Amino acid sequence: MEKISVLGGGFGGIASAIRLRARGNDVSLYERLPNLGGRAQVFEKNGFVHDAGPTVITAPNLLYELFEILGENLDEHLELKPLDPWYRFYFSNNKTNFDYGPNQDKMMDQIQQVSPKDVDGYCRMLRESTKIFELGYEKLASQPFHKLSKMIRYAPDILRLKGYQSVYTFVSRYIKDDNLRQAFSIQPLLVGGNPFTTSSIYSLIHALEKKWGVYFCMGGTGKIVSELEGLMRRHGINIYYNHDAERIITSGNQAKSIEFTNGKSYNFDKLICNADPLQVTSELLGENKVSIHNRLIQRFAKHSMGLFVVFFGAKKKYPAIAHHTIWMGPRYKGLLEDIFDKHVLAEDFSIYLHRPTCTDKSFAPTNSDSFYALVPVPNLKGNHNWDDIKPEFSLKIIDALSETILPGLNTNVVDIFSMTPKDFKKDYRTPFGSGFSIAPKLLQSAWFRTHNQDDLYKNLFYVGAGTHPGAGLPGVLNSAKVVENIIYS
Repeated sequence: MEKISVLGGGFGGIASAIRLRARGNDVSLYERLPNLGGRAQVFEKNGFVHDAGPTVITAPNLLYELFEILGENLDEHLELKPLDPWYRFYFSNNKTNFDYGPNQDKMMDQIQQVSPKDVDGYCRMLRESTKIFELGYEKLASQPFHKLSKMIRYAPDILRLKGYQSVYTFVSRYIKDDNLRQAFSIQPLLVGGNPFTTSSIYSLIHALEKKWGVYFCMGGTGKIVSELEGLMRRHGINIYYNHDAERIITSGNQAKSIEFTNGKSYNFDKLICNADPLQVTSELLGENKVSIHNRLIQRFAKHSMGLFVVFFGAKKKYPAIAHHTIWMGPRYKGLLEDIFDKHVLAEDFSIYLHRPTCTDKSFAPTNSDSFYALVPVPNLKGNHNWDDIKPEFSLKIIDALSETILPGLNTNVVDIFSMTPKDFKKDYRTPFGSGFSIAPKLLQSAWFRTHNQDDLYKNLFYVGAGTHPGAGLPGVLNSAKVVENIIYS
């Protein structure tokens, strides 16, 4: 039995604690906030409940595994509801909807109505996405990539599948209608990537959703966190809240202990960090040595976009609105260039709208709806005063929704509050206030990310969005499997 410390109680840290406890270790988890979940926080205001995310649940088998390895059954604790549609797209350029979901016949009928010539292309795209999924997810998502030899081994397969191309280029090989190209290429934004620069390997998301579906947990993501917390407690994992790490003490090629701002210090045999790797290497390791690989990431990494999130209630119901809606603005490529490359806050925007009350009525008072609207914006590399921008930009988003898919919202909206990239940096310690750590470009994937095992300190490991395989719930849960595989290989 080894003494394992897990720093950070996001999904990556929770999954690591459970997996290493199932191996018989003495596990302690330390969380800076007063509750677990990392960015998966829950906000309640006057009867309205808001999940801060993640709200899109895919690959539910990874959650089932966490209960199974400790001898329990997820279904006895959580109810995962399959969604249909998975996402509803609203295109502001022609005021039309497109439902993306599990029903293949319905999908084909919709494509036929929008662009008959793309029906065959969609089928071919799905087949190719499945090939990418079989390599990029089923073979590689839980494989360690901390050694260059592993990257070299799989490089021919990645090249054969044209992983050097972007997701948008991949989709455009098969789909010709502009709106359908947007609908089928936007998935990288869900993990912090620009579809025009994110590797086409991330096109595997299409096949992943087809295989397992898209779900919502009754009670929300916060319910998942609370049940995982209960699972940990029942199986002897020690959990410490309000523990803000100040530094990691090292000796030679070993990390030895963590010191916290409350004056406490804890030793360990192995340390699993769910904090962003850039925060660990630039702050927590302090003046200790940092590998050349990690120093290059510190200096040159391209980060994911920032997020502007408006949480609000509505004093009326909007039954025609799906659980997940993606409201596409008038520009696509140009807007993404403004956000990712120029760090410009443009006049126009696109919106991801979450309506949990579509599935779970407990998220709002009677005859009301709960929403959040998420808008991709520049991260803090852009010189924007978010404190000044926040009130006006929030109302601008509300007005855009009121004028289109949520008529009358501006006179029915209640309990509105917002989060900006500045809040993400302050509350979650994300570099540059980015929503998803470093961006998922090809040369920032697998071996090119911060390695799951530190290059210098052999008992220091990383999980979460900033390491392999990347952001999103499947990514961070798989990062815990990667670390387990490294330790027990």
